Amino acid sequence: MLAQCRRQLFAARHRIAAPDSLSLLNLKHLKLAPGLQSLRGMLVPIAGQLERYLDLLSSRQKLVASNIANADTPGYHTRDIDFQEEFRRAGGFAPEAQEVGGLAMKTDGNNVSLDREARLLSENALRFNVASQLLRSQIRAVRSAIQEGKNE
Repeated sequence: MLAQCRRQLFAARHRIAAPDSLSLLNLKHLKLAPGLQSLRGMLVPIAGQLERYLDLLSSRQKLVASNIANADTPGYHTRDIDFQEEFRRAGGFAPEAQEVGGLAMKTDGNNVSLDREARLLSENALRFNVASQLLRSQIRAVRSAIQEGKNE
């Protein structure tokens, strides 16, 4: 089971090889034609929220990887972030990792559940794919608007 989780983690790392920040999408400096300025106002907040969401997913991925790596470490306690609460917090602060309560404790004091961590890996990958698709669609909309502006 541990080997299977490690294989899933390896695969997920390569699928979710996202930068910690999507600063390459610095849309505040995007120059649009005068008639398309309203796009910036619509895109920047959405892109900012998606950037924050992807950053949180990256942080969670690191925590899950750490939990799996320490599955055999005596006394290690599972850590995670409160995803919804961290997303609500507006600041650019690093998320606070907390110990997860309510998990069965093994005789060595370790409470890592490989089933839970495997589920979180899959959930994280799914969330990342959805968020990156949304971001791509936002970028396509801006590109389309720019192309229409060039053709006029």
